[in-house]
Amino acid sequence: MGQGTEMQICLGSSCFSRGNKEVVAFIRDYLKRNHLEDKVIFKGARCMGHCSNGPNLRINDTIIENVTLGKIEEILEKELSGMK
Repeated sequence: MGQGTEMQICLGSSCFSRGNKEVVAFIRDYLKRNHLEDKVIFKGARCMGHCSNGPNLRINDTIIENVTLGKIEEILEKELSGMK
């Protein structure tokens, strides 16, 4: 993955009620700590249609389901490792 990685987190009510608010805060902090704010476009998204498997996160064209606060750091380390 190179410049301009796009990451979208679902802000639909189902994902939001399952803890996406905390995940959003963690991702923002992670990007800042690792100096990735200018390399990763991070924004909220409308429902991705995978509600029963949420919370959902899209990195470029890959949708990652069941994103929790306990899993998010490992996901970011794996997906963004080449950018640090």
